[in-house]
Amino acid sequence: MKYILVTGGVISGIGKGIIASSVGTILKSCGLHVTAIKIDPYINIDAGTFSPYEHGEVFVLDDGGEVDLDLGNYERFLDIRLTRDNNLTTGKIYQSVINKERRGDYLGKTVQVVPHITDAIQEWVMKQAMIPVDCDGVEPQVCVIEQLGGTVGDIESMPFIEAFRQFQFKVKRENFCNIHVSLIPQPNTTGEQKTKPTQNSVRELRGLGLSPDLIMCRCSSPLETAVKEKISMFCHVEPTQVICVQDVSSVYRVPLLLEDQGVVSYLCQRLNLPIERRPRKMLTKWKEMADRSDRLLEHVSIALVGKYTKLADSYTSVIKALEHSALAINHKLEVKYIDSADLETTTLQDEPVKYHEAWQKLCSSDGVLVPGGFGVRGTEGKMLAINWARKQNKPLLGVCLGMQLAVCEFARNVLGWEDANSTEFNPESKYPVVIDMPEHNPGQMGGTMRLGKRRTIFKSSTSVLRKLYGDVEYVEERHRHRFEKCCPRLARTLHHASLLPADGHSCTTL
Repeated sequence: MKYILVTGGVISGIGKGIIASSVGTILKSCGLHVTAIKIDPYINIDAGTFSPYEHGEVFVLDDGGEVDLDLGNYERFLDIRLTRDNNLTTGKIYQSVINKERRGDYLGKTVQVVPHITDAIQEWVMKQAMIPVDCDGVEPQVCVIEQLGGTVGDIESMPFIEAFRQFQFKVKRENFCNIHVSLIPQPNTTGEQKTKPTQNSVRELRGLGLSPDLIMCRCSSPLETAVKEKISMFCHVEPTQVICVQDVSSVYRVPLLLEDQGVVSYLCQRLNLPIERRPRKMLTKWKEMADRSDRLLEHVSIALVGKYTKLADSYTSVIKALEHSALAINHKLEVKYIDSADLETTTLQDEPVKYHEAWQKLCSSDGVLVPGGFGVRGTEGKMLAINWARKQNKPLLGVCLGMQLAVCEFARNVLGWEDANSTEFNPESKYPVVIDMPEHNPGQMGGTMRLGKRRTIFKSSTSVLRKLYGDVEYVEERHRHRFEKCCPRLARTLHHASLLPADGHSCTTL
């Protein structure tokens, strides 16, 4: 097994996830089986209880794991299926060590960060790296490990840094490689690319016992030769080991950028990889896709009416799905982010400019997407957007809460059930058209929703959803919600009004 550790410096959110995914992609294009692990230093067991503003999107895996959004990048870039154990947190490590201590596995020894916590981290990584993630079930040959959210030097990351300091000797140098991602700021006042933050970051990393083999420099424009040579001199690497990762038109150009700068050749030599010497069809297709994305002339604008629109990472998977869909029909996507609360009449009274701007965005869009969310805030604004889309005959997609509110809006404004609501917002509603699920446990927040891949079987051949999915017998989709489907009374009403097929599946929120 070959291990590639990706660390970050200077600032968080520098793009370690995209770079880790891109490294995995170019290695997979060479015929290798690649897996990925993301390490997060927070004490939470998983990302399930995070606010989207706190940590971005909560990505859901097939096994129901609620994990960091970077695992979504791994799955999309590498076309693999990961498990909850591919996201390692401080909480998971300490929980496993404490459980062992309670069972007496340490035979009365004093349990310490070194060696018990660091050993647990290494064992977890080595075990998870062997789990097949491709559809062919073949054991991976390379494991890309994105080390930590945040930056090198954070207090909470110290046990993980120490674990990998030891790990590099355990697995031998020829099987371990460290890629360090750092920022090269370029102040507008001078326009000069500054290397000092990168020098300090690498110095700190080396002081902790890890020496980067590749330094990937994030910058707004291509790295100047003199700057690259300066980083090489002060960071103890060859100039060819300093890789420029400048801003590009699409994240899907990053693998091509790394390939052009000889990253595969270096990793092949450094790790003695069994790479096949053949044309890389996967990267050729990748380049064609990236080129096509840049050449698109037709535009399509989608209004995303959500509750967490101040942080685009809150809806990463939704945005990626829209991008892929637009590319499939040769259109360039424009997403108009609209805070659903800005569409409500209370905003008109307090901030009329914001209210009118939000409605102008909505009315000038080609389609509307209402994503999921929790809590009552902004729900009336979402229903106003849904109502407008229905009346204007605009394409509308409701996901999770968005679909639930579409059911509520239809019940209120078409069927005349003025009190129709979800039991999440009004448990006493006369028309509870959206109800909580049997497995939902309101006493526990973490891991109590319907999570992971579930199969939906279409019992009727005339089901509208069945036809939309291509006339298949069943679909398998990932779920993350606590509330679902309408009450039987609404299903019967819609059926009698010829608005729903006999199986009632069109009323289920997916």
